[in-house]
Amino acid sequence: MRSKQAGVLLVGEALVDEFADQHVAGGAPLNVARHLAAIGVPALLTTRIGVDDAGGRLVRASMKRFGLSEQGLQLDQQHPTGRVSVIEAGGAHRFEIHSDAAWDHLDGAVLPDLLIQQEPDFVYFGSLAQRHPVARASLRGLLSLAGAQRRLRYLDLNLRDGSSSAELAEASLHLADWVKVNQDELALLLDWFDAGDVPVGVEGLMRRFELQLLVVTRGEQGYAAFDSQGQQIASGSGIAIADLADTVGAGDGFSAMLLAATLAGQPLPMALDLANRYASALCSQRGPIPADDGFFRPWQSALKSNSA
Repeated sequence: MRSKQAGVLLVGEALVDEFADQHVAGGAPLNVARHLAAIGVPALLTTRIGVDDAGGRLVRASMKRFGLSEQGLQLDQQHPTGRVSVIEAGGAHRFEIHSDAAWDHLDGAVLPDLLIQQEPDFVYFGSLAQRHPVARASLRGLLSLAGAQRRLRYLDLNLRDGSSSAELAEASLHLADWVKVNQDELALLLDWFDAGDVPVGVEGLMRRFELQLLVVTRGEQGYAAFDSQGQQIASGSGIAIADLADTVGAGDGFSAMLLAATLAGQPLPMALDLANRYASALCSQRGPIPADDGFFRPWQSALKSNSA
């Protein structure tokens, strides 16, 4: 893995998850960046927050905790740091995502320089960051350049209110190389693009969007991975969670460990297995990121011991 430049450049939203009992920094790109940093993988997050509001201070404090650079951080004097109300029930959750946040106005003019300076192996992005025309144009310009430079573009689709349309998904998939979805999101894609059922539908998606890898997380049923021809190349069972706290951020943890293990040289089946176990362990923790740094130490060791 790299010692200076970022192995992963992450682009998109940083926000505040407002739980009933606490407010914590969140947003999928920030979550993945923090997990990567916590397990020892160089990562750079580029996002936009309010210049000096409570949410922005919370985001910056969390970035500092994990040693994340602010090189890619943009400060907005007109728009506030993003907010998401998390409504929980029985261990599950839904999100109310508030509109017109700072991340919606991400300035794309500086992004090409970050890509050139960092030379990342992966560029991570999602769909929520594209809900506003400004950020959408900024992100897609960067992804087009990353594709031209043959950087692997990792899409975590994360379909949410305001970013859940066939048009947005289609444009995002065309700009991706690796894609992670959950089983509900896969069902939507198969329906939107008249691809048919699994496995024929997956083969159609892979060919239509020229994807290299599709990872489908299935909750209690584990995960499956498909190659560019739509053939299943890896799968794993779900892991029982003895002390479920919540599932917020588990998918982000899966993405982070998959990227980390890949960068460490692990074969894909091994990387996926480690990602699955890491995501399951996160479900015993409150919120999108563990409060205790001690949580990460066994996973740092696991990543090193399994490295090729």
